[in-house]
Amino acid sequence: MSLKFSVLASGSSGNAVYVETEQTRLLVDAGLSAKQIQILFEKAACGEVADIDGILVTHEHSDHIKGLGVLARKFKLPIYANKNTWNAMNGLIGEVATEQKFEFEMESVKTFNDLEVESFGVSHDAAEPMFYVFHHNGRKLALMTDTGYVSDRMKGIIRDSHSLVIESNHDINMLMMGRYPWNIKRRILGDHGHISNEDCGHALADVIGDGTKHIYLAHLSKDNNMKDIARLAVEQTLKTYDISAGEQVILHDTDASQPTKLALV
Repeated sequence: MSLKFSVLASGSSGNAVYVETEQTRLLVDAGLSAKQIQILFEKAACGEVADIDGILVTHEHSDHIKGLGVLARKFKLPIYANKNTWNAMNGLIGEVATEQKFEFEMESVKTFNDLEVESFGVSHDAAEPMFYVFHHNGRKLALMTDTGYVSDRMKGIIRDSHSLVIESNHDINMLMMGRYPWNIKRRILGDHGHISNEDCGHALADVIGDGTKHIYLAHLSKDNNMKDIARLAVEQTLKTYDISAGEQVILHDTDASQPTKLALV
């Protein structure tokens, strides 16, 4: 029995993650065009979009729902989101048939065939943002980006994941010296923005467990971060906690337009 996933795309230009077991296939977010998502499915060898069992939505920002309506209508796919997110998506994704709309409330668990999915809240400037933990046959996969900080509650939920996709959004110096206006910088740095490379490392130090092996650094800013910088900052932060990246845990890059390999959790 296996739990597999691919980070199809991650970044400010679009986000989507594919998760599968023997009996279940889910997409988390559809923040690129429907055509782009179909291409990414092919690149990652994830099969056909038409065969997935549903799309889980984290929040209503465009980089997470851009292709949602088109995909749902084209392939008659169920969509799962909490009530406030559904309300916030009104007018953003076009008409979706009532029979395709399902509520998945925050801090709850839904079972999709052989896969249990746990939702939890994060701190972001959206209506009711939430992310997901996937449980299958003793394996645990956690997804958490788009949060201004990582609370003890969040840490408790994602702790001891075998694989973890976590935000490492920006290098603080690049952000502060960059071209963004101050109001945008303040938003990113605030409690409802995004976490930095160093904050990602500090959070990881509290959630890495004995079974944790693979960490995917996600949602990197195109303007205020680089893969090498993010990876080095997280490695150095973990080192201060006597955690060795490359030995105890493996850090993986994600990309805005190239999927990660479909991998076992």
